[in-house]
Formats: sequence, C-alpha cells, structure tokens
Amino acid sequence: MTDLAAVKAALRTQAVETPSWAYGNSGTRFKVFAQEGVPRTPQEKLEDAAKVNEFTGVAPTVALHIPWDRVDDFGALGKFAEDHGLKLGAINSNTFQDDDYRLGSVCHPDAAVRRKALDHLLECVDIMDATGSADLKLWFADGTNYPGQDDLSARQDRLGEALAAVYERLGDGQRMLLEYKFFEPAFYATDVPDWGTAYAHCLKLGPKAQVVVDTGHHAPGTNIEFIVATLLREGKLGAFDFNSRFYADDDLMVGAADPFQLFRIMYEVIRGGGFTADVAFMLDQCHNIEAKIPAIIRSVMNVQEATAKALLVDREALAAAQGAGDVLEANAVVMDAYNTDVRPLLRELREEQGLAPDPISAYRGSGWQERIVAERVGGQQAGWGA
Repeated sequence: MTDLAAVKAALRTQAVETPSWAYGNSGTRFKVFAQEGVPRTPQEKLEDAAKVNEFTGVAPTVALHIPWDRVDDFGALGKFAEDHGLKLGAINSNTFQDDDYRLGSVCHPDAAVRRKALDHLLECVDIMDATGSADLKLWFADGTNYPGQDDLSARQDRLGEALAAVYERLGDGQRMLLEYKFFEPAFYATDVPDWGTAYAHCLKLGPKAQVVVDTGHHAPGTNIEFIVATLLREGKLGAFDFNSRFYADDDLMVGAADPFQLFRIMYEVIRGGGFTADVAFMLDQCHNIEAKIPAIIRSVMNVQEATAKALLVDREALAAAQGAGDVLEANAVVMDAYNTDVRPLLRELREEQGLAPDPISAYRGSGWQERIVAERVGGQQAGWGA
C-alpha cells in the first residue's frame, strides 16, 4: 500500500515554473486575440504570476523570454519578483523572429548571421548573471524546407560550434537546456528534430548541457515516457516544457489532450529519480481563446493531479507482478493509481498549507481579474511579436 503521508510530503516539494509569455497575448500563426487586462510590461506579468503562486502554492518561479521581456535593469526586475514572492527562472532565447534568420540562426550558411545569433545567446547568459537564473533554455527554429537547400551535416557542425561557445560562457551553477521539435517552422529537415540529436550535442558538451522534453514537440504516437526514462538513466533530462497537443505543436493546457500520457510521464519521472533531482517542470503554453490566469492555474493543478496519481502507484506490488510475469496485474496496479480521484487529497493538502482548497474558485473570488481589466487600460499589451 502507498503511504499517503509520503505522497503529501512529496507533493509539498513540487514546483512548476510558469512562462511570462503565457500571461501576454499569444496564440496561433493565424490570429492572436487580445484580451482585457493583459499585462503591458514584464512587471505586470510578474504580478499575474504572483497570483498563480498565491492560489496554487507551487508556482514560485517565472521564465523570461528575451527580447519579449527585455528591461533596462534585470537586477531590479529580479528584486521586483522577490517583492512579489517569486524568483526569475529560466532565460529563453529568441533566434526565430528576425528577418536575418530566414534561413536559420546558428545554423545559417552566412557567418555574419551566425555571429548575430551567437551574440544574442551570450547576451542571455549575461542576463542570467543579473537575474540569478540557473537555466538557459534554447530552442532553434533552424531547418530547411527543401532537399538540397543546405548541407545537413554542415548545419550540425555550425550548431555544435555555437553551442560550444555558449557552453564555455556558462558560469558555476548555470546550465544549458536544449529543446527539440520534430518539425515547424521547417518542413523538410529541422536541425534539432528529436531527443537523440539534442542528447548527442549535450553529451559532447558536458554535464552542464541537458535536454528539454517539450510534450508537444513529438510526432503522434510517440512514447514520450520512454524518452523520459532513457534521458533520466543517462543523467541528461534537464527540464520539461509542459503543454498538450492534438495535432502538432498546439500549446494547449497541459493534461487537456491526454491526461493519461501526462500521468505515465510523471510516473517515469518519479520511478527514475527525476522528481527529487534537478529536473525543472515548466509550462510552455499559449492561451489564445481562454482566460489566461485561470488557464495557467488549471494547468498547474493538472500537473499536480498527474503527479499525485503517479505517486500513488504501488511500486512494490508492481514490481512483484512484473517479476512474476503477470501482465494483467501489473497493468491493473498502474491503472488503479491512474483511476484514483486525487482531488480530495489535493484539496486536503492545500488546506493544510493554508491555501484555498479550490484555486480556481479562490482566484475568481479574489477580484484580481476585475482589477486588472479596470487598471490596465492604454499602452501596448505584451505579446510575442507575431
């Protein structure tokens, strides 16, 4: 039997990082729908993030995206975060929204363009120094659309050179997190298309380079939990970008499309020691048609629920069934945990922590949404520049 006190103790240690860009206007490539009360500055994004942390109790850090969150004084921004009970988390680079990057950034055939992209990545490490952030998260849109467009191997060489230069710049306690995506915006060959490519580069770089698993960046039917288990075995799983997908990189709320998959992923994290290791759990989502702050709260709760169910797996009973070759019993142990309604357990845990048992209802009753709609009038709403 699973020890419920141990489950609660583990859940108390959980932390989910929210992304600054999820609080701004973002969405599909076709249309980004503006909403009332959306932040206009990085500081207002942090104010909203503080509300998510206030009502969930497990979202104490906020990832920044450069240049979307550029300010004159990042040290002051870090102090602003601390004053609101937060810390600044991963620094995310942007090498995909400049016209010079039409044929790629660090993989571009033109050395001048590659230098420009590298300078941006090094600037992001400078920002990490100012904010105290430990993680630099890299996702590259680089790739090709047509056979023969560029030399695939040469592009990997260029990528490796850039990553090595950034790796050399990292300070003590800082990491490089390399993300992969199997297609889009490139349609013929993406330069970091899968976990194997990311793993190969990180392995060559050293212990400060680790892989990011974005749950929406896989082909349909991919066994993501197998990837998670493998990276954990190799000590190369650095972080998650949680979201949901039905078709491609949909960036919907985590757990919305396939909550069973999220549970399976979290079980492998726990079984492989990733829950107590230095694996970062981040959201990477766009809230185009739904209210942003409640959507982020719901997403954090979905991660909590999947984690609680994964912690409930009776691992002794599972190991016994596996050892006996009892296929049905082994599967039943897993399914019993997944089918458990953990919402009462989480409500009880929140009350023990002095939180409202239902974070969504507590937020709706707080008046914050009405306040920001009334106060955030005029100015330029934050967005992703698309």
